[in-house]
Amino acid sequence: MTLMTYRQALHDTLRSEMLRDENVVLLGEEIGVFEGSYKITAGMLAEFGERRVRDTPIAEEGFTGAAIGAAMLGLRPVVEIMTINFSLLALDQIVNHAAKIYGMFGGQAKVPLVIRTPGGGGQQLGATHSQNIELYYAFVPGMKVVAPSSPADAKALLLAAIRDDDPVLFLENLALYNSKGDVPDEDVPAEIGRAAVTRKGTDITVVAYSRMAAVALEVAERLAESDGIDVEVVDLRSLRPLDRETVIASVRKTHCAVVLEDDWLTYGIGAEIAATISDGAFDWLDAPVRRVAMAEVPLPYSKPLETAALPSAADAETAIRQTLLAVSRRA
Repeated sequence: MTLMTYRQALHDTLRSEMLRDENVVLLGEEIGVFEGSYKITAGMLAEFGERRVRDTPIAEEGFTGAAIGAAMLGLRPVVEIMTINFSLLALDQIVNHAAKIYGMFGGQAKVPLVIRTPGGGGQQLGATHSQNIELYYAFVPGMKVVAPSSPADAKALLLAAIRDDDPVLFLENLALYNSKGDVPDEDVPAEIGRAAVTRKGTDITVVAYSRMAAVALEVAERLAESDGIDVEVVDLRSLRPLDRETVIASVRKTHCAVVLEDDWLTYGIGAEIAATISDGAFDWLDAPVRRVAMAEVPLPYSKPLETAALPSAADAETAIRQTLLAVSRRA
C-alpha cells in the first residue's frame, strides 16, 4: 500500500497503462504542454511524445469523434474533457455513436474509449461549470459510467475502464483531487458494475457515490462515535451497470435507507436507487427512503450561497437521524 492523493492515483495509473499497452493514447485540451488543467497528465508528453499525448483544439465534438474512430480501429483512447459541463458539446458523439456503434453494427466494431471528466460544485466556478450531469450518460444503454470516491478506487476503476472494450465515462469530482488514501501497489482492476460496502453496519443503510460516498463514511464514523449509531455505507462506484443486488441486500439487513447525491433531487440517481429499494426491499422497510441532494437551482457563484445549495455532512446526518426517529416511532 502507498498513501497518495486521488490526483496522484489517476496520474500513476494512466502512466502505468501507457507503459503496459502502446495502444493507450491520450487526447484532450491542454493535456500535453500545459500538463492538464488538474495536472493529471503531468510529464506524459515528455515521456511518451506527441504521437501518444495529443493536445487538441477547443472542440469537444471533434476530438471525441476522432477518439471514437481511433477506438474502432484498435487504439484505446483516454479522452480528458476539462469538465463534464463541456461534454455537452460532444453529446451527439457520445450518445449516438460511442454508445451505439457496437449494437447497431452487430458487434463488428468495438469502442474501447474512456472519457475522463471532473464535475461537482464547491469551487466557485459558476452554474455552467459546476454541474453533476452524469445522469445524462448513466441513462444511455451502451455506456458504462463509473464514479470512484477514493484514491484506491480511482486506480482500480481506471484500470478497469481502460481495459474494457466498451465506452466508459469516468467521473471524477473536483473536491476529491487532493483527498488522500492508501492505494494497493498491485495493478488489479475493479469489477465495473459492482458496488462496495465501505462500512458495515446494522442500524441504517446510506447509499452514495463519488464525493457523497466519502461524506457518508465521514458521517457514519462520527455517528458511531457520538451516538453509537451503526451506519452501513454502500458506495455505488458504478452508475451503469448498477449493482442493485448489493443495495437491496443491505436494506433488507438494516430495514431503512438514506440516499446521498451531489446532483438535483428531481429525476436523479437517488430516485433510481429509491425505486430499486422499493422494488427489492419494500417488505423489509421500517421507514420511507430519504434522499439528500443539492438545491434545485443553478449553482450560485457566491460562496455562501454555493455552500448552502450543496448537500453537506450536516444534511446527511439530519436525514439519518430523522429516518431512525421514524423507525423508533413505528416500533
